[in-house]
Amino acid sequence: MRAETLESLHRTLVAMAVTHQVETGDQVRVDTTVVESTIHWPADSELLWDGVRVLTRHLQRARSLLGERCPAFSLRLRRAKRRRLEVLNAKNRKARRRAYRDLLRVTEEVTRWARQAEQTLRQQGGGDPRHASLAAGLDRFIRLTERVIEQTRRRVLDGESVPAGEKVVSLFEDHTDILRKDRRETLYGHKICLTSGASSMILDCLVLEGNPADSSLADTMIERQIDLYGRAPRQAAFDGGFTSKANLAELKRRGVEDVAFSKRRGIKICDMTRNPRVYQQLRHFRAGIEGVISWLKRVFGLDRCTWRSLPSFRAYVWGSILSFNLLVLARDLLA
Repeated sequence: MRAETLESLHRTLVAMAVTHQVETGDQVRVDTTVVESTIHWPADSELLWDGVRVLTRHLQRARSLLGERCPAFSLRLRRAKRRRLEVLNAKNRKARRRAYRDLLRVTEEVTRWARQAEQTLRQQGGGDPRHASLAAGLDRFIRLTERVIEQTRRRVLDGESVPAGEKVVSLFEDHTDILRKDRRETLYGHKICLTSGASSMILDCLVLEGNPADSSLADTMIERQIDLYGRAPRQAAFDGGFTSKANLAELKRRGVEDVAFSKRRGIKICDMTRNPRVYQQLRHFRAGIEGVISWLKRVFGLDRCTWRSLPSFRAYVWGSILSFNLLVLARDLLA
């Protein structure tokens, strides 16, 4: 099922919760978290090894299709694997750089052979869909492998710091973003923004590309709530990363009566809520979404997506949220 289908089912479920007075949408809390992709640790040596073995596999398929017309190539798997292990077990920087240089030479050689095979497949395919499909697969992995070669040269040999937006962290899940969490932990996946209600149901979710600041998402999530319910929530609580005077002014303009950021950062309580008591209540209410996120990750698999490709990633996230909401709604109705 596509993510759009699952999101439509989710909206139907939220509407059912409103009908049964399980959820009203008057109070919402918003926070972000990261769902990891199903990739291995993206060391440059591992990515180069991935490139060699995947391109070699495609070259062998090209040989079976083209026969004698296939450009000549040699197997470099054993050599590449040895250099990969040398990088992992190197005792000093000099030995690691030496192993990297040879691994780069091997990867470049295999990439050249793969490009020749890809061109031959396109020229001599004769309209055969098998040739076209294999050529497209070769082209995709060649481009990704060339980017890995370039980033390895810059990082390992030239000592350059490669920006996160220019890095490849997986040949298979190349949509994966590099996300730094609280300046402590680096995660590989996608950032998602969740809106939860007083019933603990997830009312909305947004799967993001890149690593946009939380402060840029507050108005977007409230606008989506207006689309969902036809009105703005009466009260909204946000994590400290969403705090800004511009966000407060925009949310008030949209009709949110009480807005609580967990960190004020120079904003007066009287500007956010009617009185300090309401502000404290909303702060405590916001903390509940941390438990909701923890439950989603521990029980419903939202810590790591096990499906491949970006469309499947989005479908996986919505599937987890839909399952969670079904359980919350069933518990409330049975109670």
